[in-house]
Amino acid sequence: IHEKLEPVLKETYGILVYQEQVMRIASDVAGFTMGNADILRWAMGKKNLELMREKKEEFLDGCKKNEIDRETAEKIFDHIDKFAGYGFNKSHSAGYALIAYQTAYLKANYPVEFMAASMILDMGDTDKLNVFKDELKKLGVPLLAPDVNESEPMFKVEGDGIRYALAAIKNVGQAAMETLVAERRRCGPFKDIADLASRLDSHTLNKRQLENLIRAGALDSLNPNRRQVYEAIDTIMGTAGAASRERESGQIGLFGGDDRAELPLPETADWAKMERLKHESEAIGFFLTGHPLDTYAKSLERIQARTSADVFGEGRSGLVIMAGIVLSKRERTSSRGNRYAFVQFSDTAGNFEVTVFSEVLAAAREFLEVGNSLYIKARADFEGESVRFTAHALEPLDQVASRAGAGLKVIVEEASSLPLLREVLDRVGGANNGGGNGKGRVVVVSRLDAGQEVEVRLPERYLISPLVLHAVEDIPGIKGVEEI
Repeated sequence: IHEKLEPVLKETYGILVYQEQVMRIASDVAGFTMGNADILRWAMGKKNLELMREKKEEFLDGCKKNEIDRETAEKIFDHIDKFAGYGFNKSHSAGYALIAYQTAYLKANYPVEFMAASMILDMGDTDKLNVFKDELKKLGVPLLAPDVNESEPMFKVEGDGIRYALAAIKNVGQAAMETLVAERRRCGPFKDIADLASRLDSHTLNKRQLENLIRAGALDSLNPNRRQVYEAIDTIMGTAGAASRERESGQIGLFGGDDRAELPLPETADWAKMERLKHESEAIGFFLTGHPLDTYAKSLERIQARTSADVFGEGRSGLVIMAGIVLSKRERTSSRGNRYAFVQFSDTAGNFEVTVFSEVLAAAREFLEVGNSLYIKARADFEGESVRFTAHALEPLDQVASRAGAGLKVIVEEASSLPLLREVLDRVGGANNGGGNGKGRVVVVSRLDAGQEVEVRLPERYLISPLVLHAVEDIPGIKGVEEI
C-alpha cells in the first residue's frame, strides 16, 4: 500500500508547493499581497467568475506597473487559471488520501490506542460513543466500566481494553473529575464509601454529580449495591461537607488519620437488573455493562428475531422480525391529518429508527413508552448504504416471549425459598390453573440434601418472561435461574 501511495504523496507535496508558487507569482509579478493572492487562488478554485474578472484586472494592472506587457501578463494569468481548475481539488483529494492512509494504519496496528483517542475527541457526544462501543465489540476490545479507583477523567488504555472516562458520564464535569482523580493520586485509592466521603471536595462535587457516578457504576468497587449507596447520598454529602470544613479550618477531627468513622448505609436490596441497567443508561447515555434484551436471548432465538446489524449486514429489503428497547418517540401529523411517529430503538447491536404509521401507532401507542421492550415486525427498505424500517406490528416483548414456550430452570439450596418461589410464580407468572395462559414449564433443581440433586418438573405452566426471571433471582436461597 505504501509503495502505491508514495507517488501520490510526492505529487501532493508538489501540488501544495505549486499552489504556494502560484501565490508567489501573483505577489512577485503583479505586486499582490499574499492575502490578496490567496483570494485570487480561492476565486479560481471556486470558479467565481465575477471575482476572477475583478482580480484579473488587478493582476494585469500590477504587471503593467512592473513593466510586463499585457500579452505576457494574460498568458501568465491563463496558466495560473488552468492549474487552479484541477490543482486545488487534486491537492485536497490527495491530502485526504494521506489522512485516510494514516488513520487506517493506526486502526489496523494500534486499534486500542486509536479507539481511545477517538473516544476522547467525542467525549461529549454519547451517540458517537455508543457507535464506538459497537465498533469495539466488533474488534474484540473490552470497554471497561467507569471506576473511581481505576478511571481517569479521559478514556485510557488499560491492558487490552479501554477504561471508560469519568468525565464522559453525564452531568459530572471534567473539572470535578480531575479534582477527584488528583485526590486519589495524592492519597491513594479510595478504600470504601466512608473513605470516599471523607476525602471528597464538596465544593467541586455536588449531589447530582455523585448520583450519576453511582448510577453509572463508578463506585461499584467500593460497594456493589448501587441502590444502597444511592439512597445514602445525603449522608455521604453531609460527611463530605463536614470533612471539607475541617480541612479548611485546619482541624483534625473525626475524619483525620485512622479515626475515620463508619458511614451508616441503609439496609436495602440492590436495584433489579432491568432497573439497574436503566439507571446506568440514563447516566452514561447508552447501555454499557449489559443490555435489557440480553435476558430475552433464548426467546429471541425461538422467534427468530434478528439484530439491526444482522439486517443491515444482509442488505436485503423485506419483512424482518426484530426486538428493541424504546429510546424515544417523535409524533408528527401528515398533510392528510394522520398521526405517525419516528421511534428510536436500541438492541444489542446498536440503535435504529422505525417509522410507525397511523394504524399501527393507534394500536401500539399505549406501550410505546421509553424503556419498554417491544417485539417489532417491520419492513426493511434499503436505499444505498442506509436502511429504512416501517412498522407492520408492535407488541410487548414479554407477551411474545411467554407465547414462545420458554421454560425456566431454578436451582434451590434453601428450603425456605420454596414457598417464596411458589408465591412469585403464581403472582408474577400467572399459572394457567389460576386463569393464566402460560406455556412455559418450570423445573426446580433441589440441592437441599448435601451431595444430592433432585430435579422436579412443576405440573403448572407459567408465563415465563424476564420479569418472572428477575423476581425469582431476587429470592434468598436461589442459587441460579436460567431459561430453557
